[in-house]
Amino acid sequence: MCGRYASSSRPEDLVEAFEVDEDRTGEVARSILVTPQNPPAGRPDFNIAPTKQAPVVLTGAVREDADAAPVRQLRLLTWGLVPSWSEDVKLGLRMTNARSESLLDKPSFARAAAARRCLVPADGWYEWQLSPTAVDGKGKPRKQPFFIHRSDGAPLAMAGLYEFWRDTALAEDDPYAWLTTYTIITTAAEPGLDRIHDRQPLVLERADWSDWLDPTQKDLSAIRAHLEFSRPGRFDAHPVGTAVNSTRNNGELLLLPLAREDLVGVVDPTTGEIIGE
Repeated sequence: MCGRYASSSRPEDLVEAFEVDEDRTGEVARSILVTPQNPPAGRPDFNIAPTKQAPVVLTGAVREDADAAPVRQLRLLTWGLVPSWSEDVKLGLRMTNARSESLLDKPSFARAAAARRCLVPADGWYEWQLSPTAVDGKGKPRKQPFFIHRSDGAPLAMAGLYEFWRDTALAEDDPYAWLTTYTIITTAAEPGLDRIHDRQPLVLERADWSDWLDPTQKDLSAIRAHLEFSRPGRFDAHPVGTAVNSTRNNGELLLLPLAREDLVGVVDPTTGEIIGE
């Protein structure tokens, strides 16, 4: 799964990196958070968690003008997909990820996969490795967080889906009547990363971005081909401190690698060696 990631690029940098036509991150966007997001949505965030708003790239017509030609946009969307038919936004808490293998077979995701695909920019994502030898204070396998990122420094684009949900209690022209949400697609972890967790985000290459984002591309075989994309060896992973466990913590210090002597019962994803037995 992917339950936490970092995205430190500012909107103006994402506009350039993802060849965005319209930066719409400054528009009013409904949030489901009870308290203000910290750091504010659109600012560098090294600990993005479900229910937060984050920058997402999509190609579509402006909702207020359905006849307009589709353009590539950067928007702030809420993480956790809420289908248009849902009676409660809480459903999104259970739909932060979509499995690539079954995505086209599930009504909750299939409609979005056919027309509402997006890219989720990130520096990298966090994953927690269960130790085969060390236990925590409760006697359960110790969890070691890792940060996983592209080794070549290229923009990292996680494949996603997005949905519009309408609050019928509000007038349609009320900007808060609409909640726009997204989910991150996951796939089987590649060799090495599978020593950390058995799943990873589906990360697409630049050559595939336009086709993935094209809302007129409804050929299921072409969509399935993207879902089956795999290119092992693109990522590096290093253990980080447990400060990332709390969503209250933020900042680039979360990305700092732990020293080898600070590791306890951690499996090296490259060699399989257990460090700190």
